[in-house]
Order: sequence, then C-alpha cells, then structure tokens
Amino acid sequence: MKILVTVKEVASAADDFEIEGTDIDERYLEYDLNEWDDYAVEAGVRIAEATDDAEVVSATIGPERADETVRMALAKGVDRAVRVWDDDIAAAELDVAAKTRLLAAVAAEEEPDLILTGVQASDDGYGATGVSLADELGFGWAAVVNQLDLDDDLTTASVHRELEGGVEELTEVDLPAVFTIQTGINEPRYASLRGIRQAQSKEIAVRGLADLGLDAGAVDSPVRRTGMTEPETQSDATYFDGDADEQASRVAEVLRDRGVVGE
Repeated sequence: MKILVTVKEVASAADDFEIEGTDIDERYLEYDLNEWDDYAVEAGVRIAEATDDAEVVSATIGPERADETVRMALAKGVDRAVRVWDDDIAAAELDVAAKTRLLAAVAAEEEPDLILTGVQASDDGYGATGVSLADELGFGWAAVVNQLDLDDDLTTASVHRELEGGVEELTEVDLPAVFTIQTGINEPRYASLRGIRQAQSKEIAVRGLADLGLDAGAVDSPVRRTGMTEPETQSDATYFDGDADEQASRVAEVLRDRGVVGE
C-alpha cells in the first residue's frame, strides 16, 4: 500500500514586522510544518505501521528552504519525499487550482492508494486543496476527518467526519481516496534524535514542471496580489493608575456609570 501525504511549509510573522512590496519582509518570518499536515503525517505513518508492505511518501510545493520542514516529516516516519519547484513555479502566484495540478501530477507519478492532506493551512486557510485534488484525480473523498479506519483488505475506509453545528457523520469510502485530516484525530509524535539522523539520509526528490509532464501554463492563475498593508487598529481601552484598591474603585465606578452594576 502506498500513502501520499501532502505537506506545506507555512510562515508565521513576528509581532513587529515590516512589509516589503506585496509581502512581509523575510527577516520577520519563521517557517514550520503546517499544523493540520502534522496530524495527516501521523495518520499516514500509523496506517503504514499497522500494514504490511506499506510506504508513506510526502509531497510538498516549495523552494529549497522547505527541505528542513520536509525532513521533520521524514523524521516522524515518512519514507521519502517529493518537493515540487522550479523557476516557473517560483515566479507564479499559486492558487488552489495551480497547486491541485501540481499535486495531481505527483499523484499520477506515485499512484497512491490513499492521499492524506491537512484540512487547511494556517497561512491562507482556504481548506480547498484536498477536495480539489480528489476531484482532479477522480478519487473518492471525505473532508474534516477526525477518525479513520481501513478494512482488512485495504479497499474501503470507515471515516468519521466533523461537520458544522456539532454534527458528526460516519461513512464509508472506497479507495483510492483523498481524506483531509482534522486536528485532534491523533497525537502527533515528536521526532526522535534517531529519526532526525535517519531523515538526513532519506530521499527528497525535486521535481520541476517538465519532470511532471507540465508546462508553465499549469501554474497560471487569474489571482494577483496587488498590495499589502497593515490593518488599522482601534482601541478604547483605558488604563487605570494607582494601587489595587484605587484601580478596583475606578473599575467599579465605570461599571456603575454604564449600568452594569447597581449603586
């Protein structure tokens, strides 16, 4: 059995940062594995550990810098990785459709039985790539999965889904399929020192558009970022000076004035 797990390197900005052009200056960004993808990695590795002759492959879209993030997935039990990048991809503004085409090309090359993705990414929060990938491949799918079990012959998955308004659904999906994994489905393992050392020797294969049988048109997008500004903030907060008794007295006075408490 082959399991393909899509992972994404996401950036978080420092509290104080500067904007350069249409993005945050690199000096103020830190990169890490997307939280939801960490749970997808753990789900894939657990399935492989419980299955004879199983392989877990991760796929990511990103520059060479992303290798560090990918190696964290390798250190947690992923067998090998594919990183998609070249100059044409670097010059593009990738939307969901473009990412779908790239990941679908990787899936066509790998021919997985099961694809796992995070429900969403913490940077853009679209929550669409996994379902879009299933549609592109013609696979069955289930989104927001918080429990996943495979039958003994590995042809059907029983999935528990978290829906809106606290509604939960239990359904069966035939493989091959794409499942978007929700946080809380498991407890992602820490990468051990042994795993980190082993990850250094595991393969990260770099694929460009030509390697995947695509051209620059695959990453064309009608979406363009035209500017970036910091949101304006407004605050009516008032700070009361003095010791604790004086501050409490002032707070009580404000609450009485606004009718929150009686005289």
